[in-house]
Amino acid sequence: IMIVVFDTNVLIAVIITEGVCSKLLHRARSLEFSLVSCPFIMVEIRRVLSKKFRLSHDETASAMEPVSEAIDHVIKHNVKITGICRDADDDNILACALAAKAAYLVTGDADLLALKNFRGVKIITPRDFEALFD
Repeated sequence: IMIVVFDTNVLIAVIITEGVCSKLLHRARSLEFSLVSCPFIMVEIRRVLSKKFRLSHDETASAMEPVSEAIDHVIKHNVKITGICRDADDDNILACALAAKAAYLVTGDADLLALKNFRGVKIITPRDFEALFD
């Protein structure tokens, strides 16, 4: 089964909007691929929901439920990547994808997308990832 990591921005889009990202989460829940995440991403989602979208603790918890249910594994890892992206958070996302041995990293982040491929992990947009299933 194909292993995939969704960047924080994709998981936030799942929660905040109905669209291609929601479709992809549904595919993950149907086990069309294995969605893997890491503590860094899980913490970052909660932070964005409470700071940027001003959700309360309870609202954040219920918003996280469908995401948590769709994630196959949250892996703790020691992979360290530095200096690949301008944003150190993006390096953490790459580290998660490598540690997960992901085939794909799905992101809306232009800096990550510019890499296209990182040590065997293909980096693509949610729309391009969805197109793989058509």
